[in-house]
Amino acid sequence: MAQKMISPLTGILEEDKVYIDFGEHEGKSVLEIADTFPEFYDYMISVKEDGNFVIRRGKDKLYRLYINESKLN
Repeated sequence: MAQKMISPLTGILEEDKVYIDFGEHEGKSVLEIADTFPEFYDYMISVKEDGNFVIRRGKDKLYRLYINESKLN
């Protein structure tokens, strides 16, 4: 039985199903960010580790990634 990969950013959610909902990358999937902007992907992982990060499912049934900017330096 194949084991499912777990994302360091989205956990059990597939990275192509979670969309950035802030900043210049708004509307892009996490997978797209990982492929085209690896430095920003690493930044988001560090923000997640600091606890300033949330993924919510909207009324449109899409998963959106938010960063709590008020808690950032």
